[in-house]
Amino acid sequence: MDIFRTKSVEQSIRDTEDPEHRLRKRLTALDLTVFGIGVIIGTGIFVLTGQVAKETAGPAVALSFVVAGVVCGLAALCYAEFASTIPVAGSAYTFAFATLGEFPAWVIGWDLILELALAAAVVAVGWAGYFASMLESIGIPLPAAIAGDEAVVNLPAVIIVAILTAVLVAGIKLSSRVNLILVITKVAVVLVVIVAGLFFVKAANYTPFIPDPVSTPGVEGVKAPLFQVLFGITPVAFGVLGIFSAAAIVFFAFIGFDIVATAAEETIEPQKDVPRGIFGSLAICTVLYVAVSLVVVGMQNYTRLSTSAPLSDAFIAVGQDWLATIISLGALAGLTTVVLVLLLGQTRVLFAMSRDGLVPRTLSRVHPRFGTPAKLTVVIGVVTMALAGFVSFGELAELVNIGTLFAFVVVSIGVWVLRRTRPDLPRAFRVPLVPLLPILSVLACLYLMLNLPVETWLRFVIWMVLGVLVYFGYGYRHSRTGGARTGR
Repeated sequence: MDIFRTKSVEQSIRDTEDPEHRLRKRLTALDLTVFGIGVIIGTGIFVLTGQVAKETAGPAVALSFVVAGVVCGLAALCYAEFASTIPVAGSAYTFAFATLGEFPAWVIGWDLILELALAAAVVAVGWAGYFASMLESIGIPLPAAIAGDEAVVNLPAVIIVAILTAVLVAGIKLSSRVNLILVITKVAVVLVVIVAGLFFVKAANYTPFIPDPVSTPGVEGVKAPLFQVLFGITPVAFGVLGIFSAAAIVFFAFIGFDIVATAAEETIEPQKDVPRGIFGSLAICTVLYVAVSLVVVGMQNYTRLSTSAPLSDAFIAVGQDWLATIISLGALAGLTTVVLVLLLGQTRVLFAMSRDGLVPRTLSRVHPRFGTPAKLTVVIGVVTMALAGFVSFGELAELVNIGTLFAFVVVSIGVWVLRRTRPDLPRAFRVPLVPLLPILSVLACLYLMLNLPVETWLRFVIWMVLGVLVYFGYGYRHSRTGGARTGR
């Protein structure tokens, strides 16, 4: 079987020149950086900060953000080299196809659906919750049938996905402008949180900075980190192990910098601008995350932090309700950009898979006026609307995390492989200390994966088995790379 047949870098680049499947180059390094910030600053900073501080790491949650940031930084080096060498839509999927072969590429593409489409839906649900809360605060409560946990259909979530889908159809430049306005808004709010919060910080709240480890019901059974189960360690929260367990969870907050790589094909100078966009967005967001987490746990003892809206509730606790309102608006803007960029990333990954024939090729046709894969964008938008409107999500953050970490592992391995198989390729950006840094990236990602709960691993395995069945049921027989399979 030729399921490990690779697609050459030259062929990938030639495919981008097909008039029916050619995306317009409109993006700059600033656009890419803003896209990265747009998707990274969202659920993590407005929700996860309080949740992991209260339940897993205590005030040391700032160290968890640092650990997650370092792991992302290692993977970012690998993404930057790949994206500047193969400036083609598809990100990890395209990179895997060039190095490991068609089947591994399909696996990673299927994996990215888990990361992007489901994440877009769950963030849209979070957006709807903030929106409903804001309307209720001004005396306009939404009926329970269309908003909230018991809703028949989550109408606000459906509407926001529909609006953002229309923006994406209308063009990549319009999408970047909308994203820029919203990113400026939410970064300003984050800076307000940091500066204003400093006036209410109490040193006593930082003690103990790393709470003593304790066994809690939240980390027992299938909810225990796989690492602790495999090595017979009593499952605990807090302590040093709690910092790493929390890092595996707050990793969700960093998901997005890899999406910058999916826009490489639409970048004017991808060789220079994609690495700048990746590193710029990751560095800015890491600094903001650490600063916000230190301020929030300093304002309120970690045991009393809210797990649903920790930032705004911390300001309410110190009598600053007006700041809580501003934070809610910032969260609304923040979550809007997250949904927008996740939808963009999902569209570009499936666009690349469609162009290769692994999903119906008609979906990758570019709209003659807008220069975007309009049909595919609408399909993804409709599916995301259905998920956000009708499906109740449980422990999705961890499931998205394991999918992303798996993608990072594949990309890190791929960089090393491509260095050995195609040393002749021009590389505008090169990962230093190969193979050391890619190996460290793989080990760091695997360690965080092992710190995720057993139940998350079980769900991930089921999803990947389903993907294998879909590949052999459709993708294998329709692949353009393996054209002989269908007699073409």
